[in-house]
Amino acid sequence: MHIPIVSSLISSILSVSPSSSQAPLSIPHKPSCISFSASREHALAFLPNTSTPITLFRDSSLSTLDFTAPPRLRTVPTRVYKPRSLQAFHDARREGRMSGQFLDVPWDEDVVPGPDVTDRETLLLLAKMTSNAYTEPTKPDWYPLGDRWNYTEPFGWEPDADGFRGHIFVSNDTIPTVILSIKGTSVPVVAPGPSSGKDKLNDNLLFSCCCARVSPTWSTVCDCFAGGWKCDDSCLSEALKEESLFYSIGTNLYNNLTYMYPEANIWVTGHSMGGSIAGLLGLTFGVPVVAFESPAERLASRRLHLPLPPSDDHITHVYHTGDPVAMGTCNGVVSWCNTVGIALETKCHNGLVIRYNTVEERGWGVSSRYHSIVYIIDNLLNEDWNATVSVPEASRAYEEDCVECYSWDFGDWKNGSSAACT
Repeated sequence: MHIPIVSSLISSILSVSPSSSQAPLSIPHKPSCISFSASREHALAFLPNTSTPITLFRDSSLSTLDFTAPPRLRTVPTRVYKPRSLQAFHDARREGRMSGQFLDVPWDEDVVPGPDVTDRETLLLLAKMTSNAYTEPTKPDWYPLGDRWNYTEPFGWEPDADGFRGHIFVSNDTIPTVILSIKGTSVPVVAPGPSSGKDKLNDNLLFSCCCARVSPTWSTVCDCFAGGWKCDDSCLSEALKEESLFYSIGTNLYNNLTYMYPEANIWVTGHSMGGSIAGLLGLTFGVPVVAFESPAERLASRRLHLPLPPSDDHITHVYHTGDPVAMGTCNGVVSWCNTVGIALETKCHNGLVIRYNTVEERGWGVSSRYHSIVYIIDNLLNEDWNATVSVPEASRAYEEDCVECYSWDFGDWKNGSSAACT
């Protein structure tokens, strides 16, 4: 069966849940399991804010792989906050960009089935789904996820495709769970691919302090540097209107998923930059997110002027202390990031953090080689963390005092203002 091709982007108002002005909803902590065996889809989105459609389809006639028994995920009731109107949400973003202020929107509180992030098996399966976003099911590095997955047309894997890429996984439940898995960065000198150029552009726009102005020798991605350690805030906000920005593509893709699966529970996951984009989508739509080893996206969410929900506990970042990308320490002239021309300078994440202290408790060093999702799967999530703890507790404590880009002064320097806002 083919999923209908979507001929226009969805921009309607989200269905209304109980109002956030009412008493908080009670959440019974009762885990349940989901069996994934219905389909696996590739996803690609092009040209946001145009009439060009995002198309996705599933072809059950192309099943070629004989996998093992269907895997299972544990779910728990999860409180989320959804903007009552997507139009109001994006209007607030636009007005905030023009005024330089952060505007709020009405939020609806809801309780949905979300991933049980205290369960190691659940994290392991989600990590394998994120790893599969980098490859195709016929390749040897594809993780088998069950014996009833259907091969699908690999959108985003065509020879001329150079943008946002990933897979969609759909459960066979009466009310299905749909998991959008977003690929991270393909580094040209390490794992070159068609998306490497746009991956690098998005990294440098979203996770650098000032347009990847690392030194005078770097080619910057926007013209917001104002001399010394000054960077123009308004310029940065305008730079993030770039239509090839993966956040914009991801919002259009998510709208199409809600059109195709109006009754489904949707989750988003990803590794590295893919996890950061997942976190931004989680803020936008109030959707459960699990991100692995991602550069910090809090600064990007502020520069995108995303209205902030009453709580972002539905977003969980999983990373370890030996990964300089997730820790925000992949910088400096001798760093791997500097070598490949990517400025990953942010270190403050939204939502909750599950942080594995691999440096002190496992004796790992700090190295970019520990950033690989395959390394995380094979060496971190394949066993319980220790004899008493399966998964470290999700917390905000690690980043409560986090400060971004402390060396820089941000203000309206280009229009003559002398007031800095740091």
